Amino acid sequence: MSINFGRETCCNLPSAEAREWLVTNGIGGYASGTIAGVLTRRYQGLLVAALKPPLGRTLLVAKIDDLVNYQGQVYPLYTNRWAGGSIDGYGHHQIERFQLERTIPTWKFACADALLEKRIWMQPEANITYVRYSLTRASGPITLTLKVFVNYRDYHSDTQAGNWQMQIEPVENGLCVTPFAEAVPFYLLTDRASVTSTPQWHYNFDLVRERERGLKDYEDHLQAATFTATLNPGESLCFVASTEPNPSLNGEAALEVRRTHERKLLGFWQDSCPANIRETPQWIQQLVFAADQFIVNRPIPENPVGKTILAGYPWFGDWGRDTMISLPGLTITTGRLQIARAILYTYAKYVDQGMLPNRFPDEGEIPEYNTVDATLWYFEAIRQYYELTEDLDVIENLFPVLTDIIHSHCRGTRYNIHLDPADGLLYAGEPGTQLTWMDAKIGDWVVTPRIGKPIEINALWYNALRIMGKFARQIGRPYQEYDALADRALARFERFWHPELGYCYDVIDGIYGDDATLRPNQIFAVSLPNSALPPEQQRAVVETCGQFLLTSFGLRSLAPNNFHYRGYYGGNPIQRDSAYHQGTVWAWLLGPFVIAHLRVFQNPNIARTFLDPMINHLSTAGIGSISEIFDGNAPMHPQGCIAQAWSVGEILRAWLAIERFR
Repeated sequence: MSINFGRETCCNLPSAEAREWLVTNGIGGYASGTIAGVLTRRYQGLLVAALKPPLGRTLLVAKIDDLVNYQGQVYPLYTNRWAGGSIDGYGHHQIERFQLERTIPTWKFACADALLEKRIWMQPEANITYVRYSLTRASGPITLTLKVFVNYRDYHSDTQAGNWQMQIEPVENGLCVTPFAEAVPFYLLTDRASVTSTPQWHYNFDLVRERERGLKDYEDHLQAATFTATLNPGESLCFVASTEPNPSLNGEAALEVRRTHERKLLGFWQDSCPANIRETPQWIQQLVFAADQFIVNRPIPENPVGKTILAGYPWFGDWGRDTMISLPGLTITTGRLQIARAILYTYAKYVDQGMLPNRFPDEGEIPEYNTVDATLWYFEAIRQYYELTEDLDVIENLFPVLTDIIHSHCRGTRYNIHLDPADGLLYAGEPGTQLTWMDAKIGDWVVTPRIGKPIEINALWYNALRIMGKFARQIGRPYQEYDALADRALARFERFWHPELGYCYDVIDGIYGDDATLRPNQIFAVSLPNSALPPEQQRAVVETCGQFLLTSFGLRSLAPNNFHYRGYYGGNPIQRDSAYHQGTVWAWLLGPFVIAHLRVFQNPNIARTFLDPMINHLSTAGIGSISEIFDGNAPMHPQGCIAQAWSVGEILRAWLAIERFR
């Protein structure tokens, strides 16, 4: 598919600012903004550099106010909104077309009979952003002026200028900006423009998306420089924002580096596709490019080329649960098996007391081990990797880690996670903790505590035990212990079935008894390869989820007939967190639902129709990617992160599962 918009969208400010673009560099840095060019979030900018890859993300270059002087007429290409709502520039009125060229956002600005193209991309594995302007049509030369706005703050923060004086010094081809003595200097460069240092603070940029989220909604940025150049028809200007002092200023060559990277991604995908897949739909190809945006370097002492997965843009880091759930779709499905292998090894180094960290540690920090499911998803990620590669070395090397995980869960580990000897099922949780993926917490209030034996945890536990039995056989190790544990769990898994309601309890043996709240977690008891439910119950689960939880973009986290159901996600942090798992739709759950539906009904044509709404979604919110969540009620607006790793990964995995079934 070609994701592009004409004037009907680009010149309509509400439509143009609601659609956001994203480019990334593979080490945690990124650039992001709106089609209109107006800032709407604190997280947007032309260079958000990962100063401690993959984190330490710091806003360095906020935006460019660009304008064209042509035949005596000035055409602003930028748009700004200020606190109070006033707008200047109105540059979106000059946008004739916006297009996402695989991963490269591209604008065409029409200024009378002149046509100026603008592209933005980042250099792989470097904190370098390129902005290239090309005059493709004109009756004569234009004068292009770029006013560059800078900052230096954590990307979660905001700036009020005060008396902040940044040091701005001339260097060859541009300027060096040193915000303060301990700061990392960065560079503003061009291949042909003259430059003037013009330090001037501009106050109160309005951030409408932050206001919607109940957060501070205005910010100041420093106009550090003004670049000016004359372009004749057929000529280009390349602007570079970089933490490196000597980046290439050859825009054409830098663009080819990015496009070569894209071709490699497509090549990995095509090489890995089964022979029966003759042609990949363009929207799936677009998701292959989107998948790459989440894969980043994670150097660790034992492995300087380690890899990990960022959970979502613009604000999430790498999380154990999200990584293990999204890894198969983002790496194995896309043919990037070496990256999958590297991630599996990276996380193995941080297993402690039989648990994977929920939040990956920053330098000098202690990992947070507060998840019960991330570790169990680790088994499934390894299984999918081995199923495709038959890489026995990985099984041999990781088997001791997996054995320790099983034994730690049998003995008992943090947060009262332990095997109940009475029924062979896994218990988890204690007051004040949120261990499952439904982990919203407001102060001391855990919104969905789910203490006891959650169904998806025990579906994952049973699946992990069957996987361990198979792995043990593959490498000639004793397997009887794992088979016995699995048999015990299977024998008592029927405790989750509620015969009167015709679906599964969400949690059994909870602090208030058994919880029959209708939630989507039971879908994993069908979608995982080793299911403990008999076929008739599998079918009932799929049908129930389909009737009460399924939407066009995923499964609701709570059935609408529940008293606590929240059909809209929004407001301040308390309002949002209280709705997060109380009806909000999660896109990643669509993947397991489709796979479960395929398993039960064995109709790939029907299963594929559940994915079709995502085709249109790629043209909204985060262009070319899939959002984190959606409202539970129509029209089901996208919410949360504009690009979410497990949303993209699970849709890719489900699509390929359908194609392999044929």
